[in-house]
Amino acid sequence: MDPSSLRDLVEFMAKSLVDNPDEVDVNEVVGEQTTVVELKVAKEDLGKVIGKQGRTARSMRTILNAASTKLQKRSVLEIVE
Repeated sequence: MDPSSLRDLVEFMAKSLVDNPDEVDVNEVVGEQTTVVELKVAKEDLGKVIGKQGRTARSMRTILNAASTKLQKRSVLEIVE
């Protein structure tokens, strides 16, 4: 598993959840300590990605955290409006 696969992982999860998979945009900002994975979706899909009380977003962050731990990296998921 290479570091860019974190980006692919978030992209796959997001595209599976939304109605407009073509509008899913995932950007990776690599810092010294932490990699920030920015997720952008269509406005009408924002609720689907965040979920009730943020549960879906929390689950995506948990999966991303597990994957980055395996890569011995630190990553954060930012959902960009």
